[in-house]
Amino acid sequence: MIFKFFISFPLYSILVVSTASIVASADVASVSLSYGTFQGFLSGNLTQFLGIPFGQARRFALPTDPTPFEGVRNATEYGSACPQQKLVPPPAAAGIVPNQYPSVSEDCLTLDIFKPTLHPSPSADKLPVFVWIYGGGFVVGNSRDNDLTPLVERSIHNDQPIIVVTINYRVSALGFLPGKEAAAAGITNLALRDQTFALQWIQKHIAAFGGDLTRVVVGGVSAGSMSTAYLLLDNSLNSNQLFRGVFMQSGTVVPTPTLSSGQATYDSLVSATGCHATDDTLQCLRHLPLDTLMAAVNTTANFFSYEALNLVWRPRVDGVVVKSDPWVAIARGEYGSKIPIMAGMCDDEGTLFATSSVNVTTNTEFLAFAHSYFLNISPLQMSELARLYPDDPTKGSPFDTGTANQLSPEYKRISALSSDFFFTSPRRFLSEHASKRQPVWGWLNKVGKISNAYLGALHASDAQIWFTETSSLGMVGMDALINFVNALDPNHPSAANDNAEFEWPKWNFHSRDGKSSLLTFNDDGVNVTADNFREEAVEFLNGVRCS
Repeated sequence: MIFKFFISFPLYSILVVSTASIVASADVASVSLSYGTFQGFLSGNLTQFLGIPFGQARRFALPTDPTPFEGVRNATEYGSACPQQKLVPPPAAAGIVPNQYPSVSEDCLTLDIFKPTLHPSPSADKLPVFVWIYGGGFVVGNSRDNDLTPLVERSIHNDQPIIVVTINYRVSALGFLPGKEAAAAGITNLALRDQTFALQWIQKHIAAFGGDLTRVVVGGVSAGSMSTAYLLLDNSLNSNQLFRGVFMQSGTVVPTPTLSSGQATYDSLVSATGCHATDDTLQCLRHLPLDTLMAAVNTTANFFSYEALNLVWRPRVDGVVVKSDPWVAIARGEYGSKIPIMAGMCDDEGTLFATSSVNVTTNTEFLAFAHSYFLNISPLQMSELARLYPDDPTKGSPFDTGTANQLSPEYKRISALSSDFFFTSPRRFLSEHASKRQPVWGWLNKVGKISNAYLGALHASDAQIWFTETSSLGMVGMDALINFVNALDPNHPSAANDNAEFEWPKWNFHSRDGKSSLLTFNDDGVNVTADNFREEAVEFLNGVRCS
């Protein structure tokens, strides 16, 4: 959720552009909206507008429209990051730290737009739009975290130009305050409400930038990918009517507790800040100095804590934004638009998060850890879990690495369970049920299995596949994503696409080795494999979740 790649992306000096649909503009870097005019800037083949406010919000309040202004405002710098929870990575992950941002502010509801400088004329078709939601475990992150400009560059090269929009949203306690007080105030799941508000802004204003409001695809990584899944399932705010396709990288829906189950978290925050002595604890939290509030938030668990992905600040079932248990909604098809889906994962999703529990060293400790932070199930079911995830490092993650990469006696075992419980199981469950109603394409990333040692093909490590050229894979991933944004199918390239012969079967297409198909990225190339690895274990996890 926080692993970042800092890669120097190639630019294309010679671009293939369709002159039939794209013309130059006299002032491509200035756009007037209903509430003000913004001046962007040209960078190579792209025009960028950074830090445009799509809304404003007081602390623990719903987002509202931006304040109108006179004159022209520069849109040449990223907006402030929303307040971030402090993370302290465990020693085994010490080199993996969150980004440090130039500015942090509660006034952070901004977005960034990257578009071809050559853009549609008024008489031409508008461009499809790809909206990106960053990851960060729901507690950190900013719209600048992932550089998607190479994707726009590549789309121009392929004669399939797209616009990319990256959005900010509130995180940690400011975005996911639980409890009855939040419910009474109507401020539950504020982070998801921010994302929906940004999508509504796009519907109102993206045409001014040359975008087609009817051709929006939403995607994200990690917590951003999970957010995308919640937006897809959302019925009450109708966010699923604001886009026509989704791209989910390293995350679908995580176990989603009820709002009331977070009451103790709310009460602890109130107590830690001294607000317990007031009649209106929510108002007290709203008016605290930010440093005081965040000092208390920083003492709570995050994905680098012992509890790892058993997150404190996370989406919760509130009956409004998350109307019901997502697993029930998926199984019954009780969600909005049945739109095309791309959803995939890395082979060793759990390794990064298992680095915080290396002090679990025995079988007894593993079972206690799994019972406390994964599944509260019967002793008989725990025995079955132990059989399916044996105390054998050759069966652990990083998978297929034998006895190597053991940080502690139970590390690879916890990594394997974390991978399947939070990533494989939810993704496969969604793919199985959604593919009965809508097109689904899935992938598996195994790149870096050996070079990344004990982390393997770790969480979100496939960013390079989608947003830059890789030495062994070329631009297969980028081209497939561009096809999807344009045509809702990764297999519909333009004539200019270098991977025009590429074929990606749908998830429920029967492969030679199994009942479903995944496009699998390896260090030495791409092939199609069956989505049946650890099938018995994943079916067990899905079964106890749905019982």
